[in-house]
Amino acid sequence: MILIIDFGSQYTHLIARRIKELGGATKITTPEEAKGEIKKLKPLGIILSGGPASVYAKDAPTIDASIFNLNIPILGVCYGMMLIAHLLDGKVISGKKEYGPARITIKETDQKMTQNLPQSFTVWMSHGDEVVAIPKDYIVIGSTEHVPFAFIKHKKKDIFGIQFHPEVHHTEYGVEIYRNFITLCKLKTIEYKLNPTELEENIVKTVGDSYVIGAVSGGVDSTVAGVLTAKAIGKKFIPIYVENGLMRDGTKEDVEKIYRRVGVEPLIVHVEKEMLTKLKGKTDPEEKRKVIGAFFIEVFEREMERLKKEGKKVDFLLQGTIYSDVIESKGTKHAENIKSHHNVGGLPKHLQLKLLEPLREFYKDEVREMGTQLGIPEEFVQKQKFPGPGFGIRIRGEVTEERLAQIRQADHIVLEELKKADLLETVFHSFPVMTGALSTSVKGDGRFFGEVIALRVTTSVDEMTFDWAHLPYKVLQSISSRIVNEVPKISRLVYDITTKPPATAEWE
Repeated sequence: MILIIDFGSQYTHLIARRIKELGGATKITTPEEAKGEIKKLKPLGIILSGGPASVYAKDAPTIDASIFNLNIPILGVCYGMMLIAHLLDGKVISGKKEYGPARITIKETDQKMTQNLPQSFTVWMSHGDEVVAIPKDYIVIGSTEHVPFAFIKHKKKDIFGIQFHPEVHHTEYGVEIYRNFITLCKLKTIEYKLNPTELEENIVKTVGDSYVIGAVSGGVDSTVAGVLTAKAIGKKFIPIYVENGLMRDGTKEDVEKIYRRVGVEPLIVHVEKEMLTKLKGKTDPEEKRKVIGAFFIEVFEREMERLKKEGKKVDFLLQGTIYSDVIESKGTKHAENIKSHHNVGGLPKHLQLKLLEPLREFYKDEVREMGTQLGIPEEFVQKQKFPGPGFGIRIRGEVTEERLAQIRQADHIVLEELKKADLLETVFHSFPVMTGALSTSVKGDGRFFGEVIALRVTTSVDEMTFDWAHLPYKVLQSISSRIVNEVPKISRLVYDITTKPPATAEWE
């Protein structure tokens, strides 16, 4: 197997996924445990992951440099490459920062690691530091316009460093790089397939004779998790849709349609006024996420008590948590907390229910594939991403009834115009943001000072990296004109063309 040493990257788990898809076995470990794991497991290769720290900083995670004398292939990715340079007398500084796409040119081929790679291709960067001097026994394989040491290797040993992230979908030929590495490691491979039946069996073993209530939102993740659970335990699964006033129109009807297909009647709980009361005066994004998450749990615990009075033993809460939720909420030891997802960092500590999260280790595209295997109609499997906290985090500042009405109308316009242009199914998600910023405009020959709406439309596969959708100008013009003319108190619309990284999918 290949041992992956995790320095806190958002993409460490994704490295393991890529190798798994190529048929290889991996284990992720921390830098602190690496020495013992190497001795115990005797891996055929080692990958040093990326991470948010600076290798030269005090208390930055590190490893013993003796690792480079093991005579097995080693690949350093981003922070991992910088650690190679730092530990072997190269030099790393706070230098050129790159987030998003860059173009790499292969300057010197390596028969092992550059097989099937073109001379130039697009890679995805995410770094704030820069290697300005490589160790004396290393040579440069590839460079980008701003990073001369983007791909390096030891002159004699199979030790490589890459500044970009080959594991993310937006890096071209990234899979080829990992395929070359596992070939170099002489790793035995087997065909990999997703197996929903195995997940259903795990659910049965986990819950025993208990009932499970499910937090269902009508989105892809909670739908697949819910159908998995319904198929596993039947009517002992009770899906609960909390109508809190923050979701898209038609979501409740979708939820009813989905679960009735598998013979389960969803429970609809209306708490719109309570939700607005809880959010009154709340403007901080993290606070809003936590308030929404805590209120969800409050509602579920109320329903749990009611069900217990009916003689039903409820011990579990099902959530459609996927891996991108986990890692953004500080899912590993050396990772950064990007934002508290309502179903991860937003959960209260006193939670009375055990969590059931069958999709926790999977990515969005894997979840969609499982949904198809489970027989869920494509209209639900391919449904556009919508966050659990809903419009609550697409309104910057306080969430009020008036602003909810504005964003709901703007959201309807965006979806309608994309559908009219046959673009809705080509994008990952699309949404307006009430920015809280005000600007001057002219309406009816008079001065008008109103709010600015930002439009974000992206493309993605696994939700770990995003590119902005290159919509036709005509479509952007239609959306802009309609929102500014039809939505009350809006002065203008701006289009967000920021990739992830550096931006996150949502604004809050």
